[in-house]
Amino acid sequence: MTLHFTPAEYAARQARAIEALQAEGLDAILMFAPESHFWISGYDTFGFAMFQCMVLTARGDLHLLTRMPDLRQARLTSTLTDDQIHIWTEVEGANPADDLARLLADLGVSGNIGFESQTAGLTDYNGQRLRAVLPGLIDTSGLIRGLRRHKSPAEIDMHRRAAALSDDALDAALEITRAGAFEGDILAAMQGAVFKGGGDYAGNEFIIGSGPGALLCRYYSGRRHLDPQDQLTLEWSGTYARYHAAMMRTVVVGEVSDAHRRMHAATVEAIEACEAAIRPGAPMGDVFDAHARVFDAHGLHHARLQACGYGMGAVYNPIWVDFPMFYEGNPLPMLEGQVFFLHMILMDSDSGAAMTLGHSVLVGDKGVERLSRHDLGLLMC
Repeated sequence: MTLHFTPAEYAARQARAIEALQAEGLDAILMFAPESHFWISGYDTFGFAMFQCMVLTARGDLHLLTRMPDLRQARLTSTLTDDQIHIWTEVEGANPADDLARLLADLGVSGNIGFESQTAGLTDYNGQRLRAVLPGLIDTSGLIRGLRRHKSPAEIDMHRRAAALSDDALDAALEITRAGAFEGDILAAMQGAVFKGGGDYAGNEFIIGSGPGALLCRYYSGRRHLDPQDQLTLEWSGTYARYHAAMMRTVVVGEVSDAHRRMHAATVEAIEACEAAIRPGAPMGDVFDAHARVFDAHGLHHARLQACGYGMGAVYNPIWVDFPMFYEGNPLPMLEGQVFFLHMILMDSDSGAAMTLGHSVLVGDKGVERLSRHDLGLLMC
């Protein structure tokens, strides 16, 4: 088996999940989120794009229903034994939801059943078929997700390794970023640094944009060379054992404008204010308020976004965001042992200037620890 954690760690996670099921009065939960599969058993695959489900009962039974290509994947990457892995037959007219219903019957599950709907692991098409076969399912998308928020010491170590890879990727980018540099070479250097360090693909594409594209915070296809006077926005994440520690920076190429200097100063002040607002037990909305207060005081309300970060964890495509998010009014209390990505993003369409600053932090008993070794200085070349 290829496991990233000890059997004792997985046993403790399963025990916490069983306790949560019992507290909610559930006989079982149907897990469709690949993050849930990975967390509870180590099972690691992109096969969630097809129908697959992991079942955990309140008695402690753990079983996987998946397709034939993932049989050996489950054997190699998870704690599951062969009698816990079930393959649904792919023939014309097959409905894997029927196979799932039979598995639940064999396990003696007949009471309240929860399921995860807020995941790319369950399409609307398969969700409709699931509810047709198993009416009365209870949406418990937050159950395992909630347990995953607090990171164990072993998980924190994975985040630290991911953060080191993020730093390595930034170093690799800065070595070749200059006027005339090709965006494709910058991306290759960043991703190569992660792979050379033993890391994985991130949960979504690395984001790169220069010129007008520096004002975008999504990946898009098409590469260009940097102009003598330019701006380059990068958002990326080192990833180790699927655990992420995202970062974000805007690099100024050529002469630094007064606008870029003012915007950078505001992002530094904002990220420091956000870090000061992070403490166990405080609502997540406090962090957004700190971000908004700083940017608005600098007259940059028009350039800021409606969120300023989110959780980090072991996540899968299509996006590395691990909820919850920092947005206005979010009452969810922060926990010691959580990892967050803080991103201070200013996109001023009026002036055409972009400035971003972001890194991942660990929540301690009294405050935060920055996981990046890079300082907050303005990046120029």
